[in-house]
Amino acid sequence: MKEFGYQRVLEVSEAISVLGADPDARFLGGGTNLVDLMKTGVERPGHLVDVTELPLDRVEVTPEGGLRIGATVTNSDLAAHPEVRRRYPALAQAVLAGASGQLRNMATVGGNLLQRTRCGYFTDVAGPCNKRLPGSGCPAIEGEHHNHAILGASEHCVATHPSDMGVALAAFDAVVRYETADGPGELPLADFYLPVGDTPHLETALPSGALITGVTLPPAPVAAHSRYRKVRERASYAFAIGSIAAALDVRDGVVHEVRLAFGAVASRPWRALEAERALTGGPATAEAFAAAADAELAAAEALPHNGYKVPLMRNLVVALLTELTEEATR
Repeated sequence: MKEFGYQRVLEVSEAISVLGADPDARFLGGGTNLVDLMKTGVERPGHLVDVTELPLDRVEVTPEGGLRIGATVTNSDLAAHPEVRRRYPALAQAVLAGASGQLRNMATVGGNLLQRTRCGYFTDVAGPCNKRLPGSGCPAIEGEHHNHAILGASEHCVATHPSDMGVALAAFDAVVRYETADGPGELPLADFYLPVGDTPHLETALPSGALITGVTLPPAPVAAHSRYRKVRERASYAFAIGSIAAALDVRDGVVHEVRLAFGAVASRPWRALEAERALTGGPATAEAFAAAADAELAAAEALPHNGYKVPLMRNLVVALLTELTEEATR
């Protein structure tokens, strides 16, 4: 591992200043992803700025009825918070579905959003990878890609985003708050992750030197009737091969409002807007759920060994929306 400096900061302004003075510095939260990448040589910062002591560790109800979540809130604290469990249960379920208890105790909200893909070619510094070494190629396309993207990918990269939490946040229109030397700013999560295109190494729209300070969830009554479902290759903690966050408001057998987001199918948490449009105002039936899933997945471009994700996601949509419908009619 490359030698690096370490500094703990206590104020947001101090963190911004330190990073601005050293282009080789990186912010350090729980370190559950960054430190691993440093060990393998993927990340080689010369200076780590520890932000875990910043006053960004609270979950608060906003005056409008949403939630304001600080960037250094740990995954464990987020999942256990009573207002998260009451207002956005799918978010609590998604966080609990990710990693192990020990990792959740360390991992932070801000770090979760910025975690890197777990594609094996990305983490192998001995080989090519457009995300790690732009222009070197994407060996996953012809190689091992059974858990790679079917939506929104390109010939330059087919890696997926690994977050469970991000899938639920996408379903509920989360807004990412950040701070720069020029002042505060915010980005809707829908705009936070950049399209893959021919620049897969550029992953987010965060301004250079920005520090994520938190996430805001707008009020969403439908979110109280939500669930997260994750499919993985083992029952122990593992990354998803397909996941879904869903919220549903059914009135007299008709879909009044629906939220859907997919995980493990794209380079970012994938908001299923086509499926939402197809369902809203229509019957809450398994046939309608399947047709909506098909509308969303019509854009899928599967590789030879990950085509199973298309029926997998279709079945997840039908199963989870059916469960939510039955729950609403009890």
